[in-house]
Amino acid sequence: MRMRRLSVVDEIFLRTHQGFGTPIVLQGLWRTEDVVEPAMLTRLHEALRTGPLARRVVRPRIPGARSRWQHNGRAHPLELHGTPLVPEAIPAWADTRGTHLDPEHGPGWRLSVAPLTDGGTIVALTCSHVLADARGLIIAVERALQAVDSGADANPGTGPGELPDSRNAGAHDSDWVDAARTWATVALGGARAAAARLPRPVRRHRSELAERSDSAVPELGGRSELGGRPELSGRPRPGNAEMFEPALILRCPAAEWERIATAYGGTANSLFIWFVADMLWAAGFPATVIAASLPVDTRDEPRIDNELAMTEIVVTQRDGPAGIRAKSRAAYERRMSSPGGLPEEFLYLVPDKVAHLLSRGAGERDILCSNIGPIPPALSALGPHECTGIATRALHPGLIHANRPRTRLSGYLCRFRDDYLLTLASLYPEHIADVAALHRLAAATAARVDLPIRPW
Repeated sequence: MRMRRLSVVDEIFLRTHQGFGTPIVLQGLWRTEDVVEPAMLTRLHEALRTGPLARRVVRPRIPGARSRWQHNGRAHPLELHGTPLVPEAIPAWADTRGTHLDPEHGPGWRLSVAPLTDGGTIVALTCSHVLADARGLIIAVERALQAVDSGADANPGTGPGELPDSRNAGAHDSDWVDAARTWATVALGGARAAAARLPRPVRRHRSELAERSDSAVPELGGRSELGGRPELSGRPRPGNAEMFEPALILRCPAAEWERIATAYGGTANSLFIWFVADMLWAAGFPATVIAASLPVDTRDEPRIDNELAMTEIVVTQRDGPAGIRAKSRAAYERRMSSPGGLPEEFLYLVPDKVAHLLSRGAGERDILCSNIGPIPPALSALGPHECTGIATRALHPGLIHANRPRTRLSGYLCRFRDDYLLTLASLYPEHIADVAALHRLAAATAARVDLPIRPW
């Protein structure tokens, strides 16, 4: 039997579900051109229920041992929405699917379906970020669809106590053994960090800690070189008032997106980053530079985990896609370390509240630009039903002003067949309060470079 352990990134996301920070859930949206019959959806739901998302977190009792994954067959029932939605209402409907997801006690995911007034269907799979990142969610769906088509198990060779595909797996790995490894790693890493600091003046060392960027996992309480969260004059502080997170999904022919990116000396990815940054400035963001958070997929094989690192670039108002391309290339090649060289495993040794304080704001910058990449061909259809579009994004259920992240505007890009699908979400109610504002800003930004975007 192989025992799965949570990574530091998993633990950061887990703490947000326990009141330490802003909970994050991921969502994939599949749109079909016709009605998907309930029997097909039931089979998909069952494949997901028995697949790699069917797990929950179990806390250890030994100090220093990492939490582990345990099989969990409980699932929210398949949600079938009866009233047809107009396509423009898809994001607002999907927003409501992110509540009551519990990765510790389960269930941590939900499958929801609604008919559309154009005769199609929208399918939403929403799961806690603790269970998987965006690419991991796509892999889980790919396996579930393969199981539906073949009638096989979505988790082949996996029993109730067994979970596959983990870098942290080990045969009969007890909590005592795992705790010993953690303590040894932290002790050795701490000694190395102390030795590395000895020749440096204390003042210089503190300066370096303040200027260091993200860690290979989100850093331990680090901040951007631009400083902390920008304070806006006259910014309302309603405390526990709930925040609305308007979202917009756009489509652009891939050939046109790439042609325009090339014309400006950039790539599809650097045009994406430029687009989100330019939208934020157009909305009235006051700073002359924008810090962009860029997630990086670190998989060497298709695992359903949080296999991501965070890096950042600083975008100036003079940067176009070409300049952003150069900055991004350098950023992606960096492998960042935790502040002061402390091992990230240190977070396993302290109480949750302390770990939250150390990792608070990890990976948060002014904008988030998450390029999911190409959607696998296996997701192009739900059984016999062709998909006309796929979009990905993150949600923040229960978000209030008091715990909103630093991020003001998020963008999620994926390529589906011959189109790029761009999802934009605002956490900036002072300047981007609703979907109409998002649409105006996106249209104006696209017009600057003749980018032919349209609602999906």
